Amino acid sequence: MKYKFLISALLLAGLWSCQPEINEFEPAKGTADFTTYMSAGNSLTAGFTDGALYRSGQENSFSAMLAKQFETVGRQGAFKIPYINTETGVGTQGQALRTKFVMGFSQDCLGNTSLAPVAADPGATQQELAVLLGTSVAAEGPFHNIGVPGAKVTHLLAPGYAGLNPFYGRFASDPAFAVINEIGVVQPTFFTLWIGNNDVLGYALAGGAADAITPVEGGPGVGFAASLEAVIMTFKASATAGAIANIPDITDIPYFTTVPHNPIVLQEQALVDQLNAGYAAYNGAMEQFGLPYRINFALGANAMVIQDPSIPTPEGYEMLRIRQIEADELVLLSIPQDSLKCGFWGSQKPVPGQYILTKDEKESVESAVTAFNQVIAAAAQNHDLALVDMNKILNQGSTTGIKMDGVLFTADFVTGNAFSTDGVHLTPQGNALAANTFIDAINKKYNASIPKVNVAQYNAVVLP
Repeated sequence: MKYKFLISALLLAGLWSCQPEINEFEPAKGTADFTTYMSAGNSLTAGFTDGALYRSGQENSFSAMLAKQFETVGRQGAFKIPYINTETGVGTQGQALRTKFVMGFSQDCLGNTSLAPVAADPGATQQELAVLLGTSVAAEGPFHNIGVPGAKVTHLLAPGYAGLNPFYGRFASDPAFAVINEIGVVQPTFFTLWIGNNDVLGYALAGGAADAITPVEGGPGVGFAASLEAVIMTFKASATAGAIANIPDITDIPYFTTVPHNPIVLQEQALVDQLNAGYAAYNGAMEQFGLPYRINFALGANAMVIQDPSIPTPEGYEMLRIRQIEADELVLLSIPQDSLKCGFWGSQKPVPGQYILTKDEKESVESAVTAFNQVIAAAAQNHDLALVDMNKILNQGSTTGIKMDGVLFTADFVTGNAFSTDGVHLTPQGNALAANTFIDAINKKYNASIPKVNVAQYNAVVLP
């Protein structure tokens, strides 16, 4: 025992004597000028989360986190955010307004109670929410975070966009402005830009039924490439450095990966036989038309029956443009669960196409993401900007997972820490992960030493 104590004492003395060699992290700006920082983009930049815009979400945006870290390397003054005066939030659901999602207890059509995203304030009226969203805060600007929920890259160039998008209208310096006009008011020395998600996501969220994907080609305000170039050039009128992020693949987002393709579980042979008898005429017609589609059910988990208007049935047989979904096609999180459980969707009734991304629609989305990210990478190189590979980091989260500061990030819905209760936008912890991804790219590009965010200090989805 004395021998062990002696060794411990010697080790302690050795550590004490080596203390001057410990290297503390010293922030350094490198070749970039962070004096005035500005961030542009869409809902991800704005701090939109849980399906809505609300104050603490804005406070915990990756942009706000970056602004705080940039203070260590010379950022000066306030980082102004167009805060909305609500903690229950304002979001959109079709043409209606709604509050944010929170995790709560919900009873389904079978009488079963389980945890699920529910409205934070189900009693909020449309008028109340419209007042919250419509109250201008422009007098508190100009703002340094000009992320606009719902914005595409083409929208950032549109004069009068404030009249079309109330999320911009509430903080626009001038109703006649385009979003990029806000840049000239602030004249930043450093900027971040994360845009392009909505240029493909709107199509995907609608199941390919609406909101066409932005074309790559075309002039500013029409094509993705020219519009992105116009935004960057507007920033470069004052900024000497910046960072631009690419966009993730939808298959890395829980909104498209949570609901399985085969949720129709049959446990009685009589029900299997009944369904197969009901689709016998369909199978016979497809054989007669020389088409490969067949609908068959068996005991256990079965693929859903879905609508597919692209099936080339003869004229007059449009009602037969249905089929069973394939394993690599995607079911949207927006599909009504009670309709699956009690409304016979997916078995007796085909699931409407707005809740499905078919193989062709999925390929259209993936091709657009690839093309947009190529444009973003080229723009980063041409303008000597830091390229932030959010596509890679979110793909890693959906495959192997990412561990940072003791927090494991995955693409699992609600429990994966990265994504909020809407299945698309990031949690505060997810925003911390995004902020650190930006910092890594900025440090590398500009030979800077910006300290990272401690992701463990932020919340993921809060359970009741």
